[in-house]
Formats: sequence, structure tokens, C-alpha cells
Amino acid sequence: MVSILDKYDLEETKQRRISREFQDYAYRLAVELDDTAHTAIYMRLAKNTPRPLIEQARLFVLGANHPTSKGRLFMWKLKQLREENKPEEK
Repeated sequence: MVSILDKYDLEETKQRRISREFQDYAYRLAVELDDTAHTAIYMRLAKNTPRPLIEQARLFVLGANHPTSKGRLFMWKLKQLREENKPEEK
């Protein structure tokens, strides 16, 4: 059986606490967005936010033309998607 941890050189990444799928996803997302300084934020998002919303925001950022900050653009789009999907109050 292959472990999630086998994909990482732990000394190089300094990520020694990846033991769950959402943690692996969050770390890969932070690397993809060039925002490893805020990995903890992506961990919290991956744990508490529906994955389809995160994926939509991620794909939006990857399709953007040379964003100044991929992390900021991701957070903006995720906020926008959350507001669109929020149930309306009566």
C-alpha cells in the first residue's frame, strides 16, 4: 500500500504533519498557488469548505492571465462563489 507521505521528501518540504487526505490536498493547493506561507489557511479551507467550490476557484486562478497574487485571487473567487451558493434568507 502506498502512503500519502511517500510522495514527499520530508526534509525538503518541512511538511511533517500530512496524514489525512484534506491535508495533502491543501498542501498541493498551496504549492500550486505559490502561497506556501499560508498553508494553514488552505488546510482549514480544505477541511471545512465543499471541495467543488475550492476546485472552481482553483481552476479560475489557473485560467487567469499572469495574476499578481494567485493566493489573493483564489480567496476572492472563493468568497464570490460562497456568496453565490449561500441559501437565501426569508
